[in-house]
Amino acid sequence: MNALVIYDSVFGNTERIARAIAAALGEGTAAQNVSAVTSTDLTSIDILFVGSPTRSFKPTPAITAFLASLPADALKGVRAAAFDTRIPLESIKNPVFRLVVKAGGYADHTIAKALAAKAANLAIPSAGFIVLESEGPLKEGERERAAAWARSILLA
Repeated sequence: MNALVIYDSVFGNTERIARAIAAALGEGTAAQNVSAVTSTDLTSIDILFVGSPTRSFKPTPAITAFLASLPADALKGVRAAAFDTRIPLESIKNPVFRLVVKAGGYADHTIAKALAAKAANLAIPSAGFIVLESEGPLKEGERERAAAWARSILLA
């Protein structure tokens, strides 16, 4: 099995999750920043994980542009899964902002839709990993939860 984890990270939290996923998938699985990914990286993979921090209810511009740049059938035959890092709804104290976040959603859903649009065989469910403040740190145990989630996708 050839796997690749593509991520973008603003404060390092999404990178930490991506590296935990890659480690869980085993030797030879790379976690690559989206800025370093080339079309050649996608030619021989069986499974792809794509993640981003949630920024204004969506993925970073780099992840969005990368996914948009792929040809329509670029991921045909590839299993794919989406993930993000986020502040949990229940920890947002301002009720108005909490409603806005609830309505706007998180990056994982946008990434999942983009992967499906590129003909990927989408693994369900996507996942969101918790950061405690806008810049982090990750909530205790999130790396382990990311590793367990990645292994569950492999077994599905």
